[in-house]
Amino acid sequence: MATVLYLGPSGTFTEVAARAAFPERHHRFVALASVPDVLEAAEAGGDVYGVVPVENSIEGSVTLTLDWLIHHVHVPIVAEWVLPVRQHLLAAERTARLGLGAVEAVLSHPHAIAQCRAYLRQHLPGACIRHTSSTAEAARLVAEHPDRPWAAIGPRLAAERYGLAVLAGPIQDSAHNATRFFVVGQLPYPRQSERAKTTLLITLPHDYPGALYQVLAAFAWRKLNLTRIESRPTGKGLGSYHFMIDVERPLGDVLVPGAIAEIQALGCAVRVLGSYPCFASGDEAERTAGL
Repeated sequence: MATVLYLGPSGTFTEVAARAAFPERHHRFVALASVPDVLEAAEAGGDVYGVVPVENSIEGSVTLTLDWLIHHVHVPIVAEWVLPVRQHLLAAERTARLGLGAVEAVLSHPHAIAQCRAYLRQHLPGACIRHTSSTAEAARLVAEHPDRPWAAIGPRLAAERYGLAVLAGPIQDSAHNATRFFVVGQLPYPRQSERAKTTLLITLPHDYPGALYQVLAAFAWRKLNLTRIESRPTGKGLGSYHFMIDVERPLGDVLVPGAIAEIQALGCAVRVLGSYPCFASGDEAERTAGL
């Protein structure tokens, strides 16, 4: 039985992703308070996996996850899961009976708020916006203060977990809203997929004209598809960056080690953050995860 750690409290989209990634009933699911807590616990080893958000199709990268993987922990990425994100407006029964006009404050994680900007602007222009550490934390706060005219933005799972009504939804601005999650751990992921990626962290020896072009050329002439390039500060001063690159091939592919060797020959440092299978869940992710 593996222990699966996720960003809590109970009822977050990360829990949905965790249960989709580990659908077997015998696993133990544990909510932790922050992304760093999840990554550090997974790094410690044992039969433990962590599930953390890394990128949203509307709001972009979750920089806390990226920076912690780069600077603070050495735990391999062992799988990727992409889940559709359907945001809902959740409220206590009293507020729900009064309708949208009664809502004076909307609580949620900053990414969830940003995913629903147009809806909030149109339907709740006068509501105060309050940021919380997660969508589930927002739902918990609303449930704990049923007499206050508050609403939370989050998944249906949070409504079920905290006894809230769904006031409206889905309310996200894009029908194609999706979030990418990493599964991390010291043990291999127990499932395989036809799709695989390798994530590399590349650091240039110094900045010079054409430096990044030379790095990318190592992939281009081998016809290796790059699905994502992200720059993150090294912390050594302005203009100094790491480049996180996703290659749409496993590390075992004969072309990938050759590209890495060529980049290292340029004087670049290369760190493999993970080579892993990739999965995607459909719109019924919560149902198929048993939630």
